[in-house]
Amino acid sequence: MKLYHFPLSGHAHRAVLFASLIDIPHELIEVDLAAGAHKRPGFLALNPFGQVPVLDDDGVVIADSNAILVYLAKKAGRTDWLPDDARGAAAVQRWLSVAAGEVAYGPAAARLITVFGAKFHADEVIARAHAILAKIEQHLADHEWLAGDGPTIADVAIYSYIAQAPEGNVDLSGYPAVNALLRRVEGLPGFVPFKKTPIGLAA
Repeated sequence: MKLYHFPLSGHAHRAVLFASLIDIPHELIEVDLAAGAHKRPGFLALNPFGQVPVLDDDGVVIADSNAILVYLAKKAGRTDWLPDDARGAAAVQRWLSVAAGEVAYGPAAARLITVFGAKFHADEVIARAHAILAKIEQHLADHEWLAGDGPTIADVAIYSYIAQAPEGNVDLSGYPAVNALLRRVEGLPGFVPFKKTPIGLAA
């Protein structure tokens, strides 16, 4: 397997993290976004959207980070990470949608402003971040993990951008249950830390 990624991308990190957590052998290939490598014909042949991550499993190409999580879990037969039963699968899917929606437009967008200079309104996206963090905090009041009794790809999907939310000036100190979840993910065997953003990029 080849996993095309960029170290400062939360979407890429969740794919790299999960591959490591379930110990699937893979070759990491860094895509130089700053040099525009993701917009060149070779990469666009893999993903016409020009985004990382992309997984190439011997010619089976999977783009989109959440799709990669699903593919890897299914490929490895890891029903602990992605249940086969209808209720369990739906519970996981709910949080994959949150990761692609509220988390992407809240904590992730706030970080894009400070790290990559994205032209979002900081007050607006930070408010969105706190709105979804409050909902996650409430959910975790009586759940140790987001979906089920153990870690699933739901927890992996929300981890990266929430863990890095302070880089986007989103204060996590008011969310003890969220912080506890982050620490539980970080304590899993095979955990891979998010690459520290170089000084001068994050404001």
